[in-house]
Amino acid sequence: MLKQRLLTALILIPLALYCVFGLPLFGFAVAITILMTAAAWEWSPLMGLKRQVSRILYTASVTALLSLLLWLVPVGEIWQQATLNPLFYYVTIIGCAWWVLATLLVIKYPASRRAWSRTRLIVGIFGYLMFIPAWVALLTIRSIDYGGDPSFGGFAVLFVLLLVWAADVGAYFAGVRYGRNKLMPAVSPGKTLEGLCGGITLAFVVMLVIAHWAKIPVGQLSGYFLAGLITVIASVFGDLNESMFKRCAGVKDSGSLLPGHGGILDRIDSLTAALPVFTLSYLWLLV
Repeated sequence: MLKQRLLTALILIPLALYCVFGLPLFGFAVAITILMTAAAWEWSPLMGLKRQVSRILYTASVTALLSLLLWLVPVGEIWQQATLNPLFYYVTIIGCAWWVLATLLVIKYPASRRAWSRTRLIVGIFGYLMFIPAWVALLTIRSIDYGGDPSFGGFAVLFVLLLVWAADVGAYFAGVRYGRNKLMPAVSPGKTLEGLCGGITLAFVVMLVIAHWAKIPVGQLSGYFLAGLITVIASVFGDLNESMFKRCAGVKDSGSLLPGHGGILDRIDSLTAALPVFTLSYLWLLV
């Protein structure tokens, strides 16, 4: 399994870097629309949709909403003199509010299941609240100072990716080596408190290295580390959130497209939470 994960990562990482740094901003928006569309397709069975036409309609609705947002807010109007477009700003806030609620649902599981498992509509809305704010946040981060320095937003996206990857890798190896105490066994029996600590530790090391390399001003360090820490914790609950819905649906992986990793949704579940949380943290703590 580890070998498969590494081989798949060797393909995915260069592809992700090309999309972040090699595509123009509109091309990047199209690429992440395709990504979220694929994730929505994998989400549809988790909300109980079995028929092909139902899955297509739900997936198409996500794509349509993302396309509408791109039409309402062209890539050149996302930022206006260091101020985020109001529509993108409020969508990001809604996304963060959802993740506060999702965290409570995860903590209260399985009792919380009664609040949403009776109807597909609620889980479908949860999907919108995952994918649309994540798309908005990712495009927002990539477009930071795009007119002045087109690569700045790319490095900001890379920073979030590195935090999430570090948290995932640190949790995996610390959990395998030291894991004893279960984090939330009802949701994800394999995750441990030791793994969580290992993930946060490795992510903190990444933050230290980047702070030194990027020469973060001393006056911004507290906001920088706080934003990073909140983002890492959000990524953990993004992963747990998907695990909760997969457990209810009785599936191990959201798909099988990525050998060793499962589906697209299995790879971006942490990011769907980390992206809007980082974006709001950036706006409130670093701008």
